[in-house]
Amino acid sequence: MVKVESLLLGIFFFMIGHTLVWFQLNGQFKWDWFKNNEFILACAGLVISFFYIWGTKHTVESFNGLLWPARFVGFAIGIIIYAIFVEIFFKEGINIKTLISLILSFILICIQVLWKIE
Repeated sequence: MVKVESLLLGIFFFMIGHTLVWFQLNGQFKWDWFKNNEFILACAGLVISFFYIWGTKHTVESFNGLLWPARFVGFAIGIIIYAIFVEIFFKEGINIKTLISLILSFILICIQVLWKIE
């Protein structure tokens, strides 16, 4: 049985981590500060790592110690966050290939959360 509170907390931490990493890696293409401060951005990785550690911890806990579901949930959240921010900040739009990938990410989360293993 999935522990909902732990799952939601894990998803929350993954969302923060993926959001911060998106800006860390892609900010250089939008803002000069990011382009000119690579060392500071690299050091920020130390703090960002904690969000992934906590996200993994809580998501694995929510699946009673199983690692694969946590990995898929974290991956799918990353794809969704990436698609949203690329649209907002770069207006790349969502083509059919990206839309299908987003749908598959959502399905991936649903499979991991809803499919019961006996």
